[in-house]
Amino acid sequence: MIETGQMGLYFHWPFCLSKCPYCDFNTHIRENVDRQRWLDAYKCAMDFYAEKLPHRIISSIFFGGGTPSLMPPQTIGEIIAHAQKLWPQVNDLEVTLEANPTSVEAEKFAAFADAGVNRVSIGVQALNDNDLKFLGRQHDVKAARRAIDIACKNFPRYSFDLIYARPGQTLESWKNELDEAFDLSGGHLSLYQLTIERNTPFYFAHAQKRFAMPEEDLAADFYHLTQEATSKAGLPAYEVSNHAAEDHQSRHNMNYWRYGDYIGIGPGAHGRLTLEDGVKYATREHQSPDIWLEWVGEKGSGAHPFTPLSRAERFNECLMMGLRMSEGLNFVRLEEQGACRWQERINEERLKTLQAEGWLSYDDERIILNAEGLLRLNAILPYILLEAGEGGAKSAA
Repeated sequence: MIETGQMGLYFHWPFCLSKCPYCDFNTHIRENVDRQRWLDAYKCAMDFYAEKLPHRIISSIFFGGGTPSLMPPQTIGEIIAHAQKLWPQVNDLEVTLEANPTSVEAEKFAAFADAGVNRVSIGVQALNDNDLKFLGRQHDVKAARRAIDIACKNFPRYSFDLIYARPGQTLESWKNELDEAFDLSGGHLSLYQLTIERNTPFYFAHAQKRFAMPEEDLAADFYHLTQEATSKAGLPAYEVSNHAAEDHQSRHNMNYWRYGDYIGIGPGAHGRLTLEDGVKYATREHQSPDIWLEWVGEKGSGAHPFTPLSRAERFNECLMMGLRMSEGLNFVRLEEQGACRWQERINEERLKTLQAEGWLSYDDERIILNAEGLLRLNAILPYILLEAGEGGAKSAA
């Protein structure tokens, strides 16, 4: 469960060496970056949030992007030190850095560890050189293996990502790739089905029929194979796309899915914060790196005005995030967020229907989707939610 007063801290570094054709994240290509200016801006933004959240405890720090491993280790260390000066932190503070497995960045792993990073997440994406080229990655499989080996030697916990259900990929080749991943794994794997996001190079290439995605039934087969193989390997799914041995789960991301509070700092970063007035707010920072820097310089923060979340919005967000997890969602937590009984916003008859179909289970304490249910998560959510005014649901105030 989420401890009262704890929160995560996320930093978005928006720069990459190149843009991957499947990526719709807020990333930018810049040859020259004024790293001192960015360090000063991150510190200033932290000061802004510290004034609003003076009595909180940091449970995790996460550097995402973009490619934050392009940052100098000294910069990372100074950001961590400043956060620790502003807020107390738990004894087992998790500090994660996303990294790409290029040789230049991998060499910096020891320096990142010295700076305070104790967990690294490596964007491998494929253990097949042809598919790495298709995905627009700048490394090959040899470099990926080397980066994983260096991570193993420098960090107590590490993870890496793979993308599956790629065009032309077979179930047999994916099973072989998974077996290799298990041998390289340090106890955590993030395994994502390739999706075609709007306004990406892949979106336009797919629309022009330059490649074909697996049919729906085959994509489901990839998913089931992934769940079965990871479970047998001792890395069961604890969230839709994340698999871990016991005690190797990402604590920072667990806080997201359990609907805990977190600060998001950097261009395009989002946050969820419960302020001193007891209201939970959605926060969003300006997407443009240049405008974000200007805003921080002018008013101490790159954030848009905070948006208070209604009871209905908190209920829906908590439900959406919690159902992603294999542990499911505790109804007490859901009712706290919605300030109502869960039956006032969820159609229990439809829950019973889905339970009879074998897609979920629920009792007086918790609702849990199984693998079949998780495969249909996006359809299940609107199916079970009551509309405002339906079935006695209260207003969304």
